[in-house]
Amino acid sequence: MNQLDFNGRHAVVTGGATGLGFGIAKRLIASGGSVTLWDLDGEAASKAAWALGAKAYGLAVDVSQQPSVAKAVAATLAQAGRIDALVNSAGITGPNTKVWDYPVDAWRQVIEVNLTGTFICCREVAGQMRTQGYGRIVNIASVAGKDGNPNASAYSASKAGVIALTKSLGKELADTGIRVNCVTPAAVKTAIFDQMTQEHIAFMLSKIPMGRFGTVEEVAAMVSWLCTEDCSFSTGATFDLSGGRSTF
Repeated sequence: MNQLDFNGRHAVVTGGATGLGFGIAKRLIASGGSVTLWDLDGEAASKAAWALGAKAYGLAVDVSQQPSVAKAVAATLAQAGRIDALVNSAGITGPNTKVWDYPVDAWRQVIEVNLTGTFICCREVAGQMRTQGYGRIVNIASVAGKDGNPNASAYSASKAGVIALTKSLGKELADTGIRVNCVTPAAVKTAIFDQMTQEHIAFMLSKIPMGRFGTVEEVAAMVSWLCTEDCSFSTGATFDLSGGRSTF
């Protein structure tokens, strides 16, 4: 494992109790930093923080609700003093079905969590970062946001929105000490697979030229670098993690 320099920095990782969020938090701590895990499941966030050790804290947060996020920002600042990096990892897949059969309530839920939740977290944390004059924001998008996966219209649309949001915010903050980027993983085998059909999982694997799913550790390595000071001249950018599926 390459050594990254996140010494003395503090990160917020949404969806941090499990999966990609937990793996990213673990790598940031290994790089010398501390983390606050924001997760809808507060008990799971506390257990995950305990597993990560003394440099981790857990909070119950509903990223789709602005008052909940604002409260979490205040609590994080009271505990850690600053937020140097924000990783927006919280997300859901929604059902795997055709657009004409897609439940409207399920569509709205996916958009609310994946896109609106990312917007709200960026909105609430960006102000604090502007006051500090420094920050790193990394949004977890998806190759589905570039290519569009069949039977996953809400998820694909939400992640395309995350890519566009990243580009807009990156340009808005380009003249500050804040950098905003996103990553677009192909499928990474985590608990989120439990929300998908086996047919959809097989479809995703068939599209990856490397012939395998990504690993949590591979995503964590790239995201963690984007959280460091070394990421200084990239902003509003999209970083590929798709095993060769998407090359633009």
